[in-house]
Amino acid sequence: MKEKTQRRLRNVLISLTIICLTPLCEKGRILSGADAADSLAGKELVCAIDLCDDMYGGHGLETGLNYQLAKMFADDHRCDVRIVSAGKGENWIDSLKQDKADIVITHIHNTDELSELNISRKLDDCTAWAVKDASHMRQINMWISHITSSHEINNLRDMYGRTYDPIKRAQKGIRTGRISPYDEIIKDYADQLGWDWRMLAAVIYQESKFSINSRSHRGAQGLMQVMPQTARYYGVNDLLDPAQNIKVGTSHLKRLQKLYLKHNLEHMELVKFTLAAYNAGEGRVADCRNFAAKQEVDNNRWDEIVKIIPLMREDSILEEECVKLGKFQGYETITYVDNVMRLYEAFCQICPEV
Repeated sequence: MKEKTQRRLRNVLISLTIICLTPLCEKGRILSGADAADSLAGKELVCAIDLCDDMYGGHGLETGLNYQLAKMFADDHRCDVRIVSAGKGENWIDSLKQDKADIVITHIHNTDELSELNISRKLDDCTAWAVKDASHMRQINMWISHITSSHEINNLRDMYGRTYDPIKRAQKGIRTGRISPYDEIIKDYADQLGWDWRMLAAVIYQESKFSINSRSHRGAQGLMQVMPQTARYYGVNDLLDPAQNIKVGTSHLKRLQKLYLKHNLEHMELVKFTLAAYNAGEGRVADCRNFAAKQEVDNNRWDEIVKIIPLMREDSILEEECVKLGKFQGYETITYVDNVMRLYEAFCQICPEV
């Protein structure tokens, strides 16, 4: 009887221990700074990444790394965060001082500009988080201490810190199962498109070299260089978000691809015409195909289209009724399709498993 009572008591103690520990392990780890008194819980924050690392000629993926860290911070502190990236000429430090932002992730190189602000512990040699509200600094520093002492940050640094140039990796004979920081997202959307995921990865690398911070002089943004009006058409408003940017780009590729499905093209020809339309626009590709047909050239083969494009640069093309948009130089589009195919071949070499 005594033994039975002790067993019951032991079970009660075990149950109480589990109940007490469960909230602490809610997300699989004890979160530094994310306790019941978390002053950030439930808040909506604006976090600006002001690094300019991989725009305008840079080669790093630092913005992508810090985007991921900001998302993790928000998840751990149960708050919503809108992440923006500083464009050319934008000064988010001033916005922070004027209460138009809550956090700015920046390089610590200008102490005068950062005066009057609270600066966190460094995430690496030169990057830290700046906030105006001192009450948030303790939680940020505790979280940074936790994340920088974990294996998680090392994995992220490795993922975003390596060189992903497929041509150089192929030349070195590298074999790997990972070809970008966004492989899982790319695979999901490539399936929806019906493409080999390495082909979609080749498009993204051609467009941005896997930099979420890429911007063109025309206003295209992010991994797949999407125009804001295109994003709005597909119901997306955050082109910095890797998943949303790839969603828009892939949705647009899928719409373009449908234009050529009725012509029963071979799969690789279907891909090439879709790529050409993604670069030059469907109207330009339609002009090329119509003019090729008039010249009795096989307009279902991209290489044959390439042969007639020089004729579309001539003034005489303006007299052709089948050509609606006038002269077409085509140099950029020919190079674009060639580059994507070359990158695809390199990705297949370094990552032979689909």
